[in-house]
Amino acid sequence: MPSRPEALYAAMLSTTFVDEYKVIRDSIHGSVRVGSPYLPLIESNELQRLHGIHQLGLASLVYPGANHTRLEHSLGAFAVAGRMSTSLQLEEDEEALVRCAALLHDIGHLPYSHTFEMVLHERFGIDHVEISKRLIMGDDSVVSEDERRALGEEIRAVDSLERQGIEPKVVAALLSGSAETQLEQLTLNGHKEQAHFNGRRYLGQMISGPVDVDQLDYLTRDAHYTGVAYGVIDVDRLLDTVGVFNGDLVVEKGGASAVEGMLVARALMFSTVYFHKTIRIAELMLAKAVELLDSREIKDLFKMTDSSLLSRLSSEGGYSQEIATRIKYRRLFKKAYAVANEDVGDDGWEAVDELGDFDKRRSLEEDIAARAGIDPGHVVIDVPSHELPVSEPRMTMTNIRITDGDRVRLLPSMSTIAHSLQTRRVHEWAIMVACPTENADKVARAAKKAISI
Repeated sequence: MPSRPEALYAAMLSTTFVDEYKVIRDSIHGSVRVGSPYLPLIESNELQRLHGIHQLGLASLVYPGANHTRLEHSLGAFAVAGRMSTSLQLEEDEEALVRCAALLHDIGHLPYSHTFEMVLHERFGIDHVEISKRLIMGDDSVVSEDERRALGEEIRAVDSLERQGIEPKVVAALLSGSAETQLEQLTLNGHKEQAHFNGRRYLGQMISGPVDVDQLDYLTRDAHYTGVAYGVIDVDRLLDTVGVFNGDLVVEKGGASAVEGMLVARALMFSTVYFHKTIRIAELMLAKAVELLDSREIKDLFKMTDSSLLSRLSSEGGYSQEIATRIKYRRLFKKAYAVANEDVGDDGWEAVDELGDFDKRRSLEEDIAARAGIDPGHVVIDVPSHELPVSEPRMTMTNIRITDGDRVRLLPSMSTIAHSLQTRRVHEWAIMVACPTENADKVARAAKKAISI
């Protein structure tokens, strides 16, 4: 008699993939049709956990409508991947790889999305993409031992992929935009007139590149739920003008203005939403509480959801409980002192970059707290220029290939907008110091003495 997962997959294969599909109603893309081989992926534990992860972390503390989840975004990226595959006239096997990767690209996110990205990076030298890859290849699991006893055997993404004849290693490689080596080992019907170039870089670029399905969904979705108009982009025009040239994803000249619009939207969304001062302070507070957990627990955060993490911190007592309670009731620290970008000279940025080092930053927090006579846990320092390359490495990616007949040019060479965005800083401050409201004046005085930029 087949095991429970075997029976479940057998039922899916005998009904869903032959005759049936599901239509999921999405607030951005309307009706998203999901059939073979994607339904089992949506049922997997890895994707279902994303129901409990806010797409924008703690942004709802500033933008109350920003309560959408990573699962919604994953489905949205899947929908955009389908439309882009159609525009590019991809072969069926290529489209399956890209759409599976779009569905699974965020399964390694920790609670509150990017909030603890720097904690991961500083402690273990990894990011959520690396965790996503491990989960896709079956090297790790989001299910704890207690949960496994309640659920029985797992429904894993890796099993679903393999049952459909899709190589998990190739799907995982697409997440970082570099699956060419693995793809060459497979038997694929290469994109039209591209086989002799011996490269399918466009598949990885569709998932992680200057113009990818991830950004096309999250910019539109985040603008919708926050009510901020800056993230509105012409997705239809972009998808109508994408193509493949010499193995790379390109945009026709007629779509250059739509690309410029996307780049501007990205920069403005970071300035207005993702690096909003109050959101940043809330994230720093929560990250500081999480850092007090032991290393094993931090490394296993990808098994938790937003609510389970907040409960865990509350149960810890002491400082962790205080921070969790402050987050729950929005009793956040306030900005006490900041050094604006324009106040940092050419030589000063070297000193700012040094504060990106975890130990130096924590040492400075303790110094300021001691000078102000308050608990060191009540001072947090933000150095956004250090975190941005980790949380969004595509921010300075404006070298988008634009085709004009048989000629290819990089967008910055023909667009002053793209050229200026390569050096524009999306955050207003080089350094920000925050603390409880009642301590703001003395922390400001202490910070001014302790920070010399």
